[in-house]
Amino acid sequence: NRWFIQWAGFTFGHATSFYDFYSIGANQFGFATAGSDSGDGGWDVVAYTAQFGNGLSASISAETTRRTKLSAAGTAVGTYAPAAWAAYGTNYGGTDTPDLVGNLRIDQAWGSAQIMGALHQVKAAYYTATEGDHPSDKVGFAIGGGIKLNAPMLGAGDYLQAEATYSQGALRYNNNTAVTGDYVKYDGQQIGFGIQSDAVYGGNGVTGSGLELTSAWSVNAAYTHNWNAKWKTTLWGSYMSVMYGSAANNMLCASVGAGTGAGTTALANAGCDMDWSVWGLGLRTQWNVTKDFYLGLEVLYSNLNSASTATGTVSVAANGSKAAGTYTLADQDSWAVRFRAHKDFYP
Repeated sequence: NRWFIQWAGFTFGHATSFYDFYSIGANQFGFATAGSDSGDGGWDVVAYTAQFGNGLSASISAETTRRTKLSAAGTAVGTYAPAAWAAYGTNYGGTDTPDLVGNLRIDQAWGSAQIMGALHQVKAAYYTATEGDHPSDKVGFAIGGGIKLNAPMLGAGDYLQAEATYSQGALRYNNNTAVTGDYVKYDGQQIGFGIQSDAVYGGNGVTGSGLELTSAWSVNAAYTHNWNAKWKTTLWGSYMSVMYGSAANNMLCASVGAGTGAGTTALANAGCDMDWSVWGLGLRTQWNVTKDFYLGLEVLYSNLNSASTATGTVSVAANGSKAAGTYTLADQDSWAVRFRAHKDFYP
């Protein structure tokens, strides 16, 4: 899954993003939010790392751009329907520039720490399929910090690891893996949802808005205790909050039937709020049967604090598993249990 060349401080190829610090795979099986971790699949990078001695280093990297989607709310959807939103595609224009990532890191016997940042081009497609206009590009960013503290006094190999990120127009640095779509959870005739978007724009050549960048902050943390050489338990937690400005909220509310107008003329009905958050906790215990085979069991709880409309309901179009109809908005939670058997066949 990884292929790269390292030479004289340079890294070329498919490696770990130089923004990443907290490791999902090392600490948990499932997730409620995924942090910035580019995961086992890695990321395309061209980077240079300078070593200053005593474990201190600094890196700068040009990387494949991290995109969620842009919510193009120019033509009112009228209903909240994952299928309808997907029909817009990502609404991103072509890629002109890679993401520019930098970090300052220290690695010593006590553990490690890092501060990092990223610049991200937000480039929209056209307002509508027939219009030649589009909003001007904007630059999104992410800033974050991470720490790993070794705790041998509590157990051989014990450690605490955490990472926090704040972003504007670069949501994937808060939630890299879980970006296949919006957060949507059903419970009978109830629904909770949260729209994942780097920015919102809408209207047409007359009412077209600029790009309204989405703000978000997130934290991931875990503590791993090694009971002995073969058994370990990890307690982990994560939280992410997504916030839309007034203009973006107006456009999104209008697009789900909880407002009027489009683009610069959009106006949300009183009580419509597209801000949302999600958090989760997990407990994983793993038995390392041999050096290349383990069994693990994880219990996970997650909670979605839903976006809201003025009426407390939303009209949902038919999609894969749900019939069309009016659903009541409510926060949603869920429990999951995962058993994993893992075998490495290659060193």
